[in-house]
Amino acid sequence: MSGAFVVFEGGDGVGKTTQVDRLCRRLERTGREVVRTFEPGDSPAGHRIRALVLDPATGDLDPRAEALLYAADKAQHLHAVVRPALDRGAVVVCDRYVDSMLAYQGAGRVLAAAEVEQVARWATQDLRPDVTVLLDVDPRQAVQAKADLDRVEAAGLTFHERARAHFLELAGRDPSRYLVLAARRGRDELAEEIWLRVQRVLSRAGGGAVVSPRSGRLEP
Repeated sequence: MSGAFVVFEGGDGVGKTTQVDRLCRRLERTGREVVRTFEPGDSPAGHRIRALVLDPATGDLDPRAEALLYAADKAQHLHAVVRPALDRGAVVVCDRYVDSMLAYQGAGRVLAAAEVEQVARWATQDLRPDVTVLLDVDPRQAVQAKADLDRVEAAGLTFHERARAHFLELAGRDPSRYLVLAARRGRDELAEEIWLRVQRVLSRAGGGAVVSPRSGRLEP
């Protein structure tokens, strides 16, 4: 049975954690091995990189230095977590991946998009998700409404508007690989659309039709 790589993207505060939770629980109930992971930080080395890039105490970082730190996290994350899981046939569900680096460190920091993408694709050996779920919302309704912002969240509304626009641009380039959803729709409705799309991905990956053990009912 082939593995599958599902990624959730979108601005801060759009509800990715909730939908990742729901999808992982539902997949586990089908008997598939599920590896839930995230970027940056889900490896021992990545944990230290996450502290550097997100802690407000880090202060000002040159945008290129920030981008290279994120690229290093991605390279190690794929080496230590993602590729081993895919090789043994697991479904990997990842909260953030390359698109976040392109949107935040590229468009957000106003670096040359092509250069940032070249670094990101090199770091990840151009491993692409089977599907990317993009949860979209105006940052004024999401990250700008949060308290206790980390270093990137606190970058300002214009930064997050540029990032949002770039997420949507990336989805528009390759619509067959994306599921773009308005993040402020009902949680159950979003979860069901995500589930239906992931079912199709797993069927193509050779896992056969995936049927929920509670067919017809949404997972809690």
